[in-house]
Amino acid sequence: MEYLGLCTDLYELTMAQSYLYEGKTGNAVFSLFVRKLPENRNFLISAGLETLVKRIENFKFGDKEIKYMRSLGIFKDDFLDYLKEFEFKGNIYAIPEGRIVFQNEPIIQVEASIPQAQLLETLVINTIQFETMIASKAVRSYLVAKGKKLVDFGFRRAHGLEAGIYAARASYIAGFDGSSNVEAGRRFGIPVVGTMAHSYVMIFEEEEEAFRAFARLYPQNAIFLIDTYDTLEGLRKVIKLAKEGVPVIGVRIDSGDVVSLTKEVRQMLNENGLDDVKIIVSGGVDEYKIKSWLEANAPIDGFGVGTKFITSADAPYFDIAYKLVEYEGKPKYKLSPGKKTFPYKRQVYRYYESGKMSYDESVKWGTERKGEKLVEKVIEGGRLIKELPDLKHIRETVMEELSKLPDKLKSIDERCEYEVKIL
Repeated sequence: MEYLGLCTDLYELTMAQSYLYEGKTGNAVFSLFVRKLPENRNFLISAGLETLVKRIENFKFGDKEIKYMRSLGIFKDDFLDYLKEFEFKGNIYAIPEGRIVFQNEPIIQVEASIPQAQLLETLVINTIQFETMIASKAVRSYLVAKGKKLVDFGFRRAHGLEAGIYAARASYIAGFDGSSNVEAGRRFGIPVVGTMAHSYVMIFEEEEEAFRAFARLYPQNAIFLIDTYDTLEGLRKVIKLAKEGVPVIGVRIDSGDVVSLTKEVRQMLNENGLDDVKIIVSGGVDEYKIKSWLEANAPIDGFGVGTKFITSADAPYFDIAYKLVEYEGKPKYKLSPGKKTFPYKRQVYRYYESGKMSYDESVKWGTERKGEKLVEKVIEGGRLIKELPDLKHIRETVMEELSKLPDKLKSIDERCEYEVKIL
């Protein structure tokens, strides 16, 4: 069995060993939060909690992991014995997946003995940052798509296989309708979508022959890629086939002047009685292009969104931190310029005005306020105590959250600040 114990940074392990040798095993609380949102993000979508819970369950050290650590020559036998028996026994507090979060709000809080809580740092940051980052990027396309279909086409451009798989998960909860990623479909039940590539068209001697062959085998998915050679000529061949009774569900355009092409394609389809045939656009699609195309009244029915979304190209990382905020009941905090932290385990209260989010308060855990509580305990003593929602429910949570988000915060062009009071 493959364990995840080595999925950490070396200094987590060296610190943990020193803690044990110095008798530092008291209860600690670490908080994961984003210090400051990127310039082009007004809010974030919390994502990755279920993935994190599963990874923590598998954060252990087997014979293979211990053998490698012994080979480094810096770990003592009794520390390696400690790791052999390692199993997370602490508590996890989280803002549930699908909730909107802002700067300085504790998305995840880990409470455990200091060696245990320290060892999880890299795993927690890596897991939560990535899925939160991708969900927060994907939702921007959803906000400007005006109900048009969105499909994740990014797997081949993702930074590794696992990144592509979990990006598909994050995009689905953020409003995408499906993914080309077959493994994501298997793991998470996400609808899988796909048709043909230019290579498929090029294999056949005639473009029309390629379309005919595809429709013959996949009549329920007869969406034809028409821009391999000449987009409008490709469309004429599709129209010819449709008049012969060949099923035509849609056409896909992957290049060219999208606005003018889609308008001309739509006109030609309608003139030939093919009003129900859909137009799908792919190739370099992101929220900015979706917005500009739809504002220009391009008659597009759906988008294949790939590279820029799956790499979060305009904000490929967050100023995210996992910081000690409490040890043995005492407050712990940094005063470093630009890196100030806030002590204690915390609850976040949200306040609304006329049904819209107004401001949040971050307060010491146990402080009662009048707002809506966001933070929940999900793991106690190393065991899951709260059933985690499925993707459908998380997706519904995102939609509900967006309905409560002030319109100014939905902008993909303008920077707007949301107030988070630290008390």
